[in-house]
Amino acid sequence: MPRATSLRRAPVQRRSAERLTGILDACAALLDEVGYDALTTRAVAERAEVPIGSVYRFFGDKRQPADALAQRNPRHYTEHVSAKPTAAPPGDWRASTDVVLDEYLGMKRTAPGFALVDFGNQIPVGARGAAPNTRVADRLTGLVARYLGRTHDDGPRRVLPVAVESADTLIQLAFRTDPHGDPAIIHETRELLRAYLGRVLD
Repeated sequence: MPRATSLRRAPVQRRSAERLTGILDACAALLDEVGYDALTTRAVAERAEVPIGSVYRFFGDKRQPADALAQRNPRHYTEHVSAKPTAAPPGDWRASTDVVLDEYLGMKRTAPGFALVDFGNQIPVGARGAAPNTRVADRLTGLVARYLGRTHDDGPRRVLPVAVESADTLIQLAFRTDPHGDPAIIHETRELLRAYLGRVLD
């Protein structure tokens, strides 16, 4: 569920929470189809098959559901990465880095709305406290440290924010060059991450 600060009213009952999820899913699909500029709250309501008043119950304008998606996406991303503990051998940071990067690429290619408003970097949706990539780096730091058995090591906490920012910039470039992600740029991104993180994690 998005943070309460991005909603006019937080859902209390299960039915209300499900309606909010449907509205956000509809917004994400429309972002892919028409883009942010052509997005309207009425179109979101029609796609979600709810009265427009239901949209305004949670959001004051189209900017707010986009903001809520930018908050929901990092949580979904880290949940998906966390759900793949056997995808890489324990202690193998290169393999675990591949899992983290591949999950991001997978969401970039398939998750509705993610290509435009992944972690809030593409649409200027207003102040949200910490920068989106900072929130992602914080979550990944704990995840990677636990996965590598290095929970008391400051190394991941020091280098992962830089790695996340660098990788994000390069992946944005890859998807501007090719709608599916330019393979050469993705390969170079992977090599850059391995070289940079290896200074601390090897």
